[in-house]
Amino acid sequence: MPSMPPARSYLFVPANRPDRYGKALASGADAVIVDLEDAVAPAAKTQARDMLSDWLSRQSQPSNNVWVRVNAADTEWHAEDVRCVAAAPIAGIVLPKADSRDAVRNVTRHFNGARSRLRLLPLIESAAGIARMREIAKAGHVERLAFGSIDLQVDLGMQCEPQESELMHLRVEMVLAARLAGIAPPVDGVTTNFDDAAFLEQAVGRARRLGFGAKLCIHPRQVDVVNRGFLPSDEEIAWARAVMAAVGQGDGGAISLNGKMIDKPVIMQAQGFLRRAGECE
Repeated sequence: MPSMPPARSYLFVPANRPDRYGKALASGADAVIVDLEDAVAPAAKTQARDMLSDWLSRQSQPSNNVWVRVNAADTEWHAEDVRCVAAAPIAGIVLPKADSRDAVRNVTRHFNGARSRLRLLPLIESAAGIARMREIAKAGHVERLAFGSIDLQVDLGMQCEPQESELMHLRVEMVLAARLAGIAPPVDGVTTNFDDAAFLEQAVGRARRLGFGAKLCIHPRQVDVVNRGFLPSDEEIAWARAVMAAVGQGDGGAISLNGKMIDKPVIMQAQGFLRRAGECE
């Protein structure tokens, strides 16, 4: 499977609605998560798995932007979900209620050998998962962590305000866990109000400032806002260009721009902005 830039948007689509798979893939989302868990009622889960399996069997090429969220490990559907999709031509598996490294290993042992292209996206959405984020992030096949902020509030008995400021420190801890593990920046949780674009923009901006690199989406309307939100702003790109221009004109000594010193961390930040904007390798 070819290497691709880390996704910015992950759009959920119910597994029991195969008529929506194509629409989700055409939404502009960087990745699509076909959901066997929360989006499917218990009585429909086996049928939903069969629908997904049938759709996957008809794909002629590996789907490097399709993920599947299986049911949690403590449910009766989990084992068969994993067996069904572990050999499928998908990007990987989203593991809900990920609470330990062993939980990750129990899924990845179904992958086809140590060099399997399949990746894992553990959802951190319980007190146990928060406590073990660093070990989970370092488990094999983990591409990045994802924040299940709604379920976490339930597990902790919290009642957060709309901006979820009560969870700020946990988001920072997740970014730190990902950085220490050397994996891609984590994926922020869902914003349940999909009709308020301004509120979503604020949520994406907060996530990006904290060091997140992507966000879970529950509706196609959210995709464009999320994708744009994880790109550098026009002001940031202009600043980065000015920094690199000043570096290019320097003689190897001290460099300043608008009265501010340009040192290695500043240059690296500017390069990062231009890289995300597609202006440099």
